[in-house]
Amino acid sequence: MNVEKMDFNWDLKSVLQNIGKAKGLPNAHYIDKEVYEEEKNSLIFDKWAGIAVASDVPNLGDAVPIIFFGMPLLLLRDKKGVVRVFLNTCRHRGMILIEEAQNIKGAIRCPYHSWCYSTEGDLISTPHVAGPGHNTHKDIKKEFLGLTQIRSHLWRDVVWINVNGNALKFETDMAEVINRWSDFEQPLYHGGIDSSFELKVNCNWKLAVENYCESYHLPWVHPDLNAYSRLQDHYNIEEPGLFSGQGTLLYRQILGEHGEIFPDFKDLSKKWCKSAEYLAIYPNVLLGVHRDHAFSIVLTPQGPEKTLEKIHLYYSQENTDEKLRRKNTAQWKKVFLEDIFVLEGMQKGRHAKSFDGGTFSPIMDGPTHCFHHWAAQNIINCREKTNGI
Repeated sequence: MNVEKMDFNWDLKSVLQNIGKAKGLPNAHYIDKEVYEEEKNSLIFDKWAGIAVASDVPNLGDAVPIIFFGMPLLLLRDKKGVVRVFLNTCRHRGMILIEEAQNIKGAIRCPYHSWCYSTEGDLISTPHVAGPGHNTHKDIKKEFLGLTQIRSHLWRDVVWINVNGNALKFETDMAEVINRWSDFEQPLYHGGIDSSFELKVNCNWKLAVENYCESYHLPWVHPDLNAYSRLQDHYNIEEPGLFSGQGTLLYRQILGEHGEIFPDFKDLSKKWCKSAEYLAIYPNVLLGVHRDHAFSIVLTPQGPEKTLEKIHLYYSQENTDEKLRRKNTAQWKKVFLEDIFVLEGMQKGRHAKSFDGGTFSPIMDGPTHCFHHWAAQNIINCREKTNGI
């Protein structure tokens, strides 16, 4: 790295050090609005980021508006069953098309001048565009004025988008994690209304990723969980540049009043009889797999210091036991609620001007440093590209 590069990225050099010498990301990356905007492109729009789950639009014609890093999006299941993501703006004057979740019975109609679109995004009607009673004009070419579609992909029910369109093909970009969890490449069944919940947390979205990555905090933050799946039963998972997390060698299935359990996913290898894994897929999706259920957490940043966590639980079959599902949801909600004071405490700590980014335990904090390194390297790459270095 030449002097020009070193000067330009001085604030991130220490993050790229070996874990024993590295510091964490500087405070500005958690509290500063300008840095938040910088990261929008380098860490989110350039990557495959999660925005929702396909289960949010279960029926043909279901449409849900989403604000993602200030960008108005429309999640929609078209009349053929394909889940699509569009900009939620009319191609005429940029009017927001849909303000609230709804089911589209006919066409998507702009409330401003009534231009209409099919659920596949095609522009199908432009009333009075050439004057009263004249609904077509030679300069208004409908075939080129459909809704702007955002590149998207479904995996593990998560709707992933690549806003800038420059990421590798999803199956290529995510090959390592898809292969790691190949046993679970089988149907997932969302548990329904009793198997999802949201948590609003006063912290930067990266802190939620960092905390999820590691098991170091279990004895003090999750004592009930640690009582049967102890810190010493966990192991670190690190795939530099892609994902990191933790696994446990002692997963205990939840039991109903009379010993009921959820049915297992089919044909799992012996590894999963007692093991479970929890991965943070960079940038903003947190996933967990177990022999009998799975979950996803999609982190929706809402500014430098606020994050919405959307949690969904899945099973190997439809129509699993309702009481057992509710018990499982309650158990996970308790675990994730226990993390909130830590996330918000770290966020408050990032306002300490002399805080230097923190220190990593070379043994326990590998997954967290892996994420910090990924973030710092991608920010540096984006800065250098932007500035022609």
